[in-house]
Amino acid sequence: MVRIRFQREGKPGQAYYRLVAVDRRAKRDGRPIEVIGYYNPRLEKEKLKLDEARLTYWRSQGALPSDTVKNLLVESGIWKPTK
Repeated sequence: MVRIRFQREGKPGQAYYRLVAVDRRAKRDGRPIEVIGYYNPRLEKEKLKLDEARLTYWRSQGALPSDTVKNLLVESGIWKPTK
């Protein structure tokens, strides 16, 4: 099963994250299948850069986002929350 989750990058205390499609059994910083976007929580604007077409593709293939990624996508208006 494929998951959409964060992969941590950067120096200690200066983290930024890649949004990746990865096999769910892979380690946090293991090799991803594909990099979908980037998230930098330290920026004021444009914290999230995302290739929405690739996100849609992976969702159509059955990939599930992690809870953190899902919350971020709902907050940014890309993902519609389900009841």
